[in-house]
Amino acid sequence: MPAPVLAALACPHCGAGLAPAGDALGCAGGHAFDVARQGYASLLTGQRRPAAPGDDATMVHDREEFLEAGHFAPLARRITEVVAGLAPDPGMVADVGAGTGYYLRHVLDALPGVHGLALDTSVYALRRASRAHPRAGAASCDAWRVLPLRTGAVGVLLNVFAPRNGPEFRRVLADSGALVVVAPTGRHLAELREPLGLIRVAPDKEDRVARRLATGFAVEGREEVTASLRLDRAGVRTIVGMGPSARHADPAVLRRRISALAETVEVTASWTLSVYRPT
Repeated sequence: MPAPVLAALACPHCGAGLAPAGDALGCAGGHAFDVARQGYASLLTGQRRPAAPGDDATMVHDREEFLEAGHFAPLARRITEVVAGLAPDPGMVADVGAGTGYYLRHVLDALPGVHGLALDTSVYALRRASRAHPRAGAASCDAWRVLPLRTGAVGVLLNVFAPRNGPEFRRVLADSGALVVVAPTGRHLAELREPLGLIRVAPDKEDRVARRLATGFAVEGREEVTASLRLDRAGVRTIVGMGPSARHADPAVLRRRISALAETVEVTASWTLSVYRPT
């Protein structure tokens, strides 16, 4: 793990700094955490399961396949442009719910010298995120609990299709920092919803995002980012497989519905990108 990233980490039990302790990380309070052979630190706490289940191996495989094919490259470019425009050197970038580290990688590629941290619940995603970029580290954590970061350690916090823990986001973000949140709009994948029976985006999604961040943050800017996707049936399978509908749909029914689609389909991808500043 890069030294600047390690310096930003904090024990999720007591808040003390973490340092290498053999093949693990430890704090002055005597708490120790394993480091997986793939390179990510295991900083989940407690015996309860995470409030938000992490992606399983199949979902992560589909996510990596779809993203690396470039389908969501317009979103990655826009996130990168927004982050680069916040400050020449924004300080450390942390991505909460980073998945495979795809968006974090794009941001770090555009910001030489800046370091990043990928946080996620899924060990399958973290195995990929830990090698997403040479200036990035990775750690497991539950976004709904205490984030394993020092207070004010982060310059830019990314939150792309992931849980939003407003109080913890505010704690770890520097007073001069920024929070970049991406969420799907009601138009996202609209052409596939009826034919495949996909989960709908709640009409009040944007309002619920804003309410979670109402204390401690103010909106600085908001925009819609769209892309027109031309997907074959394999592309449709992976985009469905990497999303929340994969947890709820009957696999056999889904396969049958996808096979009934045209050879290629035009699909709208649509997201709201919001920038929040600490108050």
